[in-house]
Amino acid sequence: MSRRALLGGLAASASALALGGCASLGATGARYDASSLSVDPTLLVATTRKRVNGGLAKPWFGPERASTMTVARAKLVPPDESRFSLAAAGLGDWRIDQVEPVSGGVSDLLGQAGGGSDVLIYVHGFKQTFQTAALDAAHLSDGIKFRGQTMVFSWPSKAGLFDYAYDRDSAMWSRDDFERVLQAVVTPPGASRVHIVAHSMGTMLALESLRQLHDRYGDSVDGRIGAVVFASPDIDMDVFSSAINRIGPLARKITVITSTNDRALALSGQIAGGMTRVGAAEKAVIEKLGVRVIDASDSGWGIINHDLFLSNADVRKVIRRSIDTSAA
Repeated sequence: MSRRALLGGLAASASALALGGCASLGATGARYDASSLSVDPTLLVATTRKRVNGGLAKPWFGPERASTMTVARAKLVPPDESRFSLAAAGLGDWRIDQVEPVSGGVSDLLGQAGGGSDVLIYVHGFKQTFQTAALDAAHLSDGIKFRGQTMVFSWPSKAGLFDYAYDRDSAMWSRDDFERVLQAVVTPPGASRVHIVAHSMGTMLALESLRQLHDRYGDSVDGRIGAVVFASPDIDMDVFSSAINRIGPLARKITVITSTNDRALALSGQIAGGMTRVGAAEKAVIEKLGVRVIDASDSGWGIINHDLFLSNADVRKVIRRSIDTSAA
């Protein structure tokens, strides 16, 4: 589910407090340079959504499933952070200026973007339009001051509160294309490293694609996979456990951000027949699988508490730290 998913689009509030009781989420941390997006506000796009208006005009891509994946560049406009701007008052936001489809595949897209640097891929969750997913990717990349190319992988979501089943099926339908994206990044000689941040329902898609990638290439691509962060994963614990057991050493690269008071996942669990979702499970239960777990239950004051990877500065530091330590 997305931060816009429930209760008429209520979003989780950003926390003003440090994450008390969670030693790994300290309020202090290194200061980082400006993000690459703030210098060159170009977001790479890979999407299995059907084009709208030829993919050249807003809303660019809709909720329907496309017959082939589209790759593109989205030109963004960062918030105006001058003293008297809306951003200075906390009201400014990123926006999309234009989207330029790119002929060829992901390799061509990366090559035109310069190549060589690390790539951060954001995979969105339930109830997202193409635009909201793209802007969340920009917020994430800029928020963690990522230095490298940023890509959004956007799968077909109807962006409706009662379209959970369609969205879940669309996410799983997109897993082969996301595997192709990962292949294009990690398999060429001298390839870049890829970092993945997947949110909510998008974690199921990302995990399945990683499992398929490992089945195909074994341990030969492990060194090209950097940090893998699953934020509020909306996935059944048994399904998660089975996939983790299949991906070998890649499991050690995974960081799971959980919150036992995540109300969106509580509702998702009810829809799933009362099965607890990984993102709302107890930390000790998930740690038994050999992945790193960050319990962010005390991090937010929001009604839903499902978007802490975007709204909470200390959670963003965890993501940045996962990326930094993956290079060690």
